[in-house]
Amino acid sequence: MYAAKSRYLDTKKKYLNFLKKQEVLGEPFFDKLGQLNNFYIPICDFINKKYQSKLKTIVIGLSGGQGSGKTTITEILKLILKTKYKLNTINFSIDDFYKTRKERKKMSKNVHQLFYTRGVPGTHDIKLLKKTFKLILNKKFKTFNIPKFDKSIDDRYPKNKWRKVRKKPNIVIFEGWCVGAEHQKTHQLKKPTNLLEKKFDENLIWRKKVNKELKTRYNKLFNLIDSLIFLKVPSFKYVYKWRLLQEKKLKVSSKGKKTMNKIQVKNFIMYYERITNYMLKNLSQKSDILVTIDKKHRLNKIKFN
Repeated sequence: MYAAKSRYLDTKKKYLNFLKKQEVLGEPFFDKLGQLNNFYIPICDFINKKYQSKLKTIVIGLSGGQGSGKTTITEILKLILKTKYKLNTINFSIDDFYKTRKERKKMSKNVHQLFYTRGVPGTHDIKLLKKTFKLILNKKFKTFNIPKFDKSIDDRYPKNKWRKVRKKPNIVIFEGWCVGAEHQKTHQLKKPTNLLEKKFDENLIWRKKVNKELKTRYNKLFNLIDSLIFLKVPSFKYVYKWRLLQEKKLKVSSKGKKTMNKIQVKNFIMYYERITNYMLKNLSQKSDILVTIDKKHRLNKIKFN
């Protein structure tokens, strides 16, 4: 009883310290202890029970629209899983597995010009992702590196700056805007979602390729996920608002490196709009844990499916 209380107090202290540092970069966090007790600990309790039932490395997928808070929430879950449940937890983003700028440039020439812009399925190095998961899930663990992507220069970091994993994890949190996304039916691709699709993808070449990637290679990858957490934003218009906040944070953390202005962000998120809207419809039902984000960027409701 005393040990459990001590772990909770230690968790609370580390959690509040983490939020304090985050507030310097963005908007304030409200009802901090309410969120800890009503959202984060129940989610971690679910993950812990999942792990205890299998007693082997489990993969938790975490997805949601751009700016929904995936990175911050992932770090909080990791902190609690390590402190309260003593589970060795690693996390990484699908964003770190974007193809290099050189690879995307080649794809833009050979397949479609819109593939030069990172983001959609087809612009990730799935081969490298599968190799990484194989190393993680292998019973005979060996030290390996996880790549890092520098969004301020729109390219992958050199290998000497990749993150080294030296110990086999109990929990892997795999986060990203399209993690767990499903493909659409062909007839659903015909009507353009926005100006980008209407102007630059008249023949549906880009849309069909993205959709095929989701149906095949990404589907196989997402099947490695044991449980999926989906952060549901109120609507796509909030993706724009919160993506601007992300750029503000990036500007601070990258020490003045190149970031996007309002118009650039508006154009950039058009690449994500179709899949994000489809995820808002179907992942609300299909995710294992649904967390609803309200219009003020707060965790509002939680549902265990």
